[in-house]
Amino acid sequence: MTTAAHLTTVIRHWPDLTEALGAGSAPTWPPAGRMSDYLRALEQYDDELLEAERHRALALRTLERDPSQIGERPIPIRLTIHETLRVVRAALIVCADQIAGSVQRPVMGQLPDGYPATDRRRRELLVMQDRRDPRRWSWTGARPDAPYAALWLLGRVQGAPGPFRPLTGPQHDHIAAVARGCAERVEHALDVGERTAPLARPCPDCGGRLNLHGGAGASPVARCTQCGHVWTGQDTAAVA
Repeated sequence: MTTAAHLTTVIRHWPDLTEALGAGSAPTWPPAGRMSDYLRALEQYDDELLEAERHRALALRTLERDPSQIGERPIPIRLTIHETLRVVRAALIVCADQIAGSVQRPVMGQLPDGYPATDRRRRELLVMQDRRDPRRWSWTGARPDAPYAALWLLGRVQGAPGPFRPLTGPQHDHIAAVARGCAERVEHALDVGERTAPLARPCPDCGGRLNLHGGAGASPVARCTQCGHVWTGQDTAAVA
């Protein structure tokens, strides 16, 4: 995918993320109930994820609990979605800050004394318009949300007109890396992207390593990296 596609992924799925924040349960991957729970794989990954969730839950409970309250309080949000929203928004805003600091042209200056009054008034109007140009990245109060930052970065990548210098190669690469990481986080949280994960069980035919491929609405399949054999959900008996 291109940088523009990654930024568009964040913009398109941001409403889905905010809606999922208060959902009751997260989708699991690999989906249970097929291929002997898909070879009962990723046990270690799941354990590590649950442990990380437990630590984040305890931290959030500590922050939101009234000091006079005794006992634990349930958190009415999905922590993985909350973390995705926080990290992606912060990453895009920091990236926009850095790019704007390098490519955004300073506001034009006033004409010095000695110019005719009509010229200086005309210049004052141009300076005011330049300073208030909505295409500028300038935030002195509340910071924007992730879709706005992604849209602004998309404009820089696509060379949209405005008070900006063209991006350099390293600046393009920097935006590309941030956009790719943010899109992957969003797709992972919503389970809308293609994913691959190694399985703990070896291939029953040759003993090679099995990788599970799925996500993006597709039914997961297991493939041996050594002999190339592929199993689908209909092959459960062969690998159980």
